[in-house]
Amino acid sequence: MNAAAKIDENVTKLASAQPIAEAPAQPAVAPVAVAPEPLPAPAAPKKRRSGRFLLMVALPLALAVGGAYVWVTGGRYQETENANLQQAKVSIASDTSGRIVKVGIADNQAVKQGDLLFVIDPEPYRIALAQADAAVAAARLNVEQLRAAYSQSMAQEKSASSEVDFAQSQYDRAADLAQKGINAKSSLDQARNDLDKAKQQLAVAGQGIVSAKAALGGNPDIQTDQHPSVMSALAARDKAAYDLARTTVTAPADGVVYQAASFKPGQYVTVGTPLFALVETGDIWIDANFKETQLTHMKPGQKAEIVVDTYPGRTFEATVKAIGAGTGAEFSLLPAQNATGNWVKVTQRIPVRLELTDPDARMALRTGMSASVTVDTGVARGLPSIFGHANAGEGAQ
Repeated sequence: MNAAAKIDENVTKLASAQPIAEAPAQPAVAPVAVAPEPLPAPAAPKKRRSGRFLLMVALPLALAVGGAYVWVTGGRYQETENANLQQAKVSIASDTSGRIVKVGIADNQAVKQGDLLFVIDPEPYRIALAQADAAVAAARLNVEQLRAAYSQSMAQEKSASSEVDFAQSQYDRAADLAQKGINAKSSLDQARNDLDKAKQQLAVAGQGIVSAKAALGGNPDIQTDQHPSVMSALAARDKAAYDLARTTVTAPADGVVYQAASFKPGQYVTVGTPLFALVETGDIWIDANFKETQLTHMKPGQKAEIVVDTYPGRTFEATVKAIGAGTGAEFSLLPAQNATGNWVKVTQRIPVRLELTDPDARMALRTGMSASVTVDTGVARGLPSIFGHANAGEGAQ
């Protein structure tokens, strides 16, 4: 029994000692299972959440404050992109009819005021001017003849007056002799007849003077060139000279010739027929269509800035010249008819004309270009204006 007890005791020791022998194999597996050692980190998520909360609150608040500031301090500068540059366009036509003998321009050519555009055949007008000069000379000669006729009438009237005096003396002598019974009655009748004839001739001579005086315009001492017939001839002569001068057509202003590609020598033109256009580069302005709500503080004379799409990085200075008399709808060919049943309020636009003050703009810009306009009204919205509108509304209630 002692042997058996020893065996059992040895088995028990071996059993208790086996875990100790296997213990060295455990440390290789244990570090993998216990990897997350730093456990104090859970405090960080709380800081991130608080930062996010502050950011979510501060960002909208900053946007609201910034937007309110921009709105309150804004409104001074009124802008629109509905704007176009305009230049005066002159339709070139001829004042006289004739055939073109010379052309001095080409399409899209820049010209200066007084430059030759074209020449119409001047020969017929030279002939007409020569005829007018001859008519003036004839009228002046006619006036001299009328003046001579007046002098002749005066002489005839003087002669007739002398005849009347002589006939009167003869009649008086015959009457005196007849009364004394010395002369016959027939002699008295003959003297009376001679006196009547002399008086009639005097009357005719007087009418001749009146007629000659009337032919001289009622003034015998009138200057020749002031006589109506001479003045009429001179006017016709001036008209002929004017027509001759109009055969040479020059540029009325600085500009660019447009739509003259088919204008050639040999073409026959008539009076008033448009031939081509001249776009004046010296007269340029901007028509900007602002909303009616933007015109509250806009006035003529205010400064403005123009940005043209052709030159996006360049700014041109301008001045408000005038504000249109009405909206575009009021002056359209077919004005809108707002019925009472389906009426919808639409913000209207009113044209504002601006004058360019930048001297370089006249050469760089062309008519019809699109532009953006910014007008400095000098008046921002501000808090007082808001409160003022509010008080006005309360007063109205």
